[in-house]
Amino acid sequence: MKRETAVIRAVGLSLVLVAAAAPRARAEELPARYRALVDKGLQWLVRQQHHDGHWESNGGQFVSAMTALAGIQLLMEGSTIRQGKYADNIRRAVDYLMERTQRTGLIGDPNAGNQGLGYLYGHGFGMLFLSQVYGEEEDADRRRRLEGILTRAVQFCCKAQTSRGGWGYVSALEGGDFDEGSVSITQVQALRACRNAGIPVPRGNIDKVHQYLNKCTTQNGGMIYSLASGGGGERPTITVAAIASMFSTGEYNSPLAKRWLKYVKPLIPIDTVGADQFGHSEYTQYYYAQVIYTLGEDGYAKLFPDSRESERLTWSKYKKGFFEFLANKQNADGSWTGTPIGQVYTTCCYLTVLQLENGALPIYQR
Repeated sequence: MKRETAVIRAVGLSLVLVAAAAPRARAEELPARYRALVDKGLQWLVRQQHHDGHWESNGGQFVSAMTALAGIQLLMEGSTIRQGKYADNIRRAVDYLMERTQRTGLIGDPNAGNQGLGYLYGHGFGMLFLSQVYGEEEDADRRRRLEGILTRAVQFCCKAQTSRGGWGYVSALEGGDFDEGSVSITQVQALRACRNAGIPVPRGNIDKVHQYLNKCTTQNGGMIYSLASGGGGERPTITVAAIASMFSTGEYNSPLAKRWLKYVKPLIPIDTVGADQFGHSEYTQYYYAQVIYTLGEDGYAKLFPDSRESERLTWSKYKKGFFEFLANKQNADGSWTGTPIGQVYTTCCYLTVLQLENGALPIYQR
């Protein structure tokens, strides 16, 4: 067991080093029109940060999730906990989450009245955020503390997994073994980010969730909402998120990911016409942008060599259409309005889309 743990740590560290050495596309490559969107959006976002370091959605909900998502946007800009325009904001967000990590490993307060649907969303995004700052922490005591927090967070996540292999809004023991696609995908991406940072992640739990995602896939290639609830119809939004989670684990040629991509492509608009008419648009585009950015200019053609050039998904096509949509829809104060969850959430989703080319975070790199 000790040897296996050491090997996993070594592999995780090597992945971090490879990602750090990879060439980065810089934000300066964005046209000035879109750089202005990002700057204005980030300035709005930092004005929403509370004095103790947290962000929240409408009604004071999803505090852990919003704090992590907002912190990720500042990291994507290029700032770190040590330097940059938003270093202080990042540090306060990190401190907030570290101080509210439970002995069980849960990131956040399970008894808070502001958890929204449940605490696992916040836990997943919290792992994602803290794993991205872990490598930048130079203070030895804080680094050891972060390592302990992330190690216990991974353990908590794995224990919270349901018998079917997914996750629900709360731990399987507390939630009657209920599973749900979007929460499951949040945990998958977070576990991958932790593993990239050198935190041990049991392979068995990853294999189990891959089996779960396969079982959630219909003959049409779409993901259903939940195995526990008997399925229901396909959900394009969850299907897109599943593709992003599969790409995050490095499985770019997965037959399952190809099925999902073939299913969602005709259903999700990426241009300025009708983009805001799609249900859960910000959630969908948050993940769809990650997928198409990973595909780049020739990834889709490699997956589907018989496809016509005009029908292929490319990052340049996505930018031309959806970035212009974002330019037209940004509010005067720098935020975006969308889902009832609130402007912090919508703004974070769209800032992620606009900042992928910065290449600042390993989890979002090609």
